[in-house]
Amino acid sequence: MKASPPSPTVVSRRRFLAGASVVAAAVTIAPRQVLGGPRHVPPSEKINLAYVGCGTQGFRQLIPALRSPDLNVIAVCDPNRASDDYPDYGNDELNNTVRKFLDDPDWAKGARGAWCGREPGQQIVDRHYAKARSGKTDPCRAYTDVRDLLDKEKSLDAVYIMTPEHLHGVIAVRSMRAGKHVITHKPISNVLDEVRAVRDTARTTGVASHLFCAAGQTSTPTICEWLAAGAIGPVREVHNWSSRPFWPQGMTERPAGTPAVPDGFDWSLWLGPAAERPFHPAYTHSVFRGWYDFGTGALGDMGHYSFHQIFEMLKLGSPVSVEASRSESWKIDGGTWRKQVNRLSYPQASLIRWEFPTRGGLPPVSLHWYDGGLRPPTPKELEDDGAEMPNEGLLLIGDHGKLLAGFTGDDPRLIPQARMKDFKRPPQTLPRPIGELEQFIRACRGGQPSDASFQNAYPFAETILLGTIALRVGRKLRWDAAKFEFTNSKEANELKSRKNRAGWEI
Repeated sequence: MKASPPSPTVVSRRRFLAGASVVAAAVTIAPRQVLGGPRHVPPSEKINLAYVGCGTQGFRQLIPALRSPDLNVIAVCDPNRASDDYPDYGNDELNNTVRKFLDDPDWAKGARGAWCGREPGQQIVDRHYAKARSGKTDPCRAYTDVRDLLDKEKSLDAVYIMTPEHLHGVIAVRSMRAGKHVITHKPISNVLDEVRAVRDTARTTGVASHLFCAAGQTSTPTICEWLAAGAIGPVREVHNWSSRPFWPQGMTERPAGTPAVPDGFDWSLWLGPAAERPFHPAYTHSVFRGWYDFGTGALGDMGHYSFHQIFEMLKLGSPVSVEASRSESWKIDGGTWRKQVNRLSYPQASLIRWEFPTRGGLPPVSLHWYDGGLRPPTPKELEDDGAEMPNEGLLLIGDHGKLLAGFTGDDPRLIPQARMKDFKRPPQTLPRPIGELEQFIRACRGGQPSDASFQNAYPFAETILLGTIALRVGRKLRWDAAKFEFTNSKEANELKSRKNRAGWEI
C-alpha cells in the first residue's frame, strides 16, 4: 500500500452554568498557567490532544478532531503498528474516507480491508497539518503504550479515547489523575465499578469530561417540550430497539487454535487490564464488542446513544430493578441436542426491562430494550395508518397517546397521523445543544460542562451495565443505587468488578 513514510518519533442542557459568559470573557487572552495549569485552556491557545485508539471508529472520529480549529493533535497511541485486517462497514469505505480527507487517491492502495494502527494514524495527522498549516507544525508522536504517553507528553491538555471498550475506564482514570481533560467513546467502561470510579475521578480532579453518545441530538429538547405540554400524558412505558449486533455474539467457547501474534501488534498492551489469554484475531479489531471481557454487546454499543436522550426526556435516575431474557445456543452432542452454557459472550438477541420509581412528581416508568432483530408489537395507531414499525426506533407510551421516533429520538411524531396533524406544537423554550466535540472544547476552556460529562452520563451508563449484568445472571435483579449493590444476587454483585492485571490497576 502506498503512503508517505511515518514522521519521527451535574449540569444538563436544561441549566446553564451561571456566569459562563463572564468566565469566557475573562480567559480570552490569559495564558493557561494563570488559570491553574492544564485544567482550562484559554481561547487564545489550541488544546493539545492525544488520540488513543487508531482503529476504524478511531479514524472516523479523528478526522473531525483534526478539522477543529481549537484542537492540536500532538500524539497518537495504539498497540498495533499498522495492518489492513480491520473489518469495515462497506467496501473500502474507511480508506476512501481517508483518501478524500487527505486528497490522496493512493492512500492505502491495495489494502485488503481498512488500514489502521498508530503509524497510519500518525501519517494522517502529519499530512493533514502539513497541508492545512503550510508545513508549519511539529510532527505527531506515536506511542505503543498509553502509560508512556501520559508520562512523556508534558504539554498535553486532553486525551481522546477510542480504544476497545475494556480499556476505556483505566485510561480515563489515569488521564484525569494526570490532570488531563478526557473525552471517550461509549461506554465509559465495560465494568460497573470502573464507571463509578471514572465519575468520581472526574468530580475530584475537576477536569472537563465527555462521553461520546449523541449528546448533540437536537430533537431531544423538542420531545421534552412536547411531553411538558402534555402531548401524550404521563409516560408509563418506553420501548427502544436496535438491529445490532452485526458482529459475532453468542459464542459459547473460546476461539480454537493459537495463531501467532502479528508482527507489530503488542497483544499484552491490547489486553491491558483484562485477564491473560492466548492471542486470537476473533477477539480484536471491531469484533471485541461481543465478548464479556472486552465489550458490552449490542446494548452497550448502541444503548448509550439512545439512553442519553431517554434519560433527559423523562428525568430518569437509577432504576430499582432489571430483568433480561436472551437467545440460547444449542448443539448436537452424541446424537442429542444439548443447551450450551454461555459464560463468555453476549447473546445474538435479547430483551431487557428496567423499572424506575417516581421522581419529581412523574410516575413510575418501565424501559424496554430489544436487539438482534427483536422489537415491540406494532401499535394499533400505526396499523391504522397502514404503516410498519421501523427497523430501529423509540416508542413512548403515555396515558393519553403514543410518540414514535427514530432510534435516538430523531424525527418524532405522534401516532396516528391524524393525532400529529391536530397537535399544536408548543413554543421552543429549551436551548438546543451544540455538537459533541464543541461541548467538550467549551468545557476544556472553563465553560459550561458537557451535557454528557461523566457526572451527567453516569445514570444511563450505570443503567446499561446493570443490563449487561442481568443478561449474564438470568434472573430479575433488584438494585440499591445508594448502597451500590444488588440486594438479591451474590453472583450479580461479583460481576460489578474485575481483577485488573498488574500495571493496569485503578
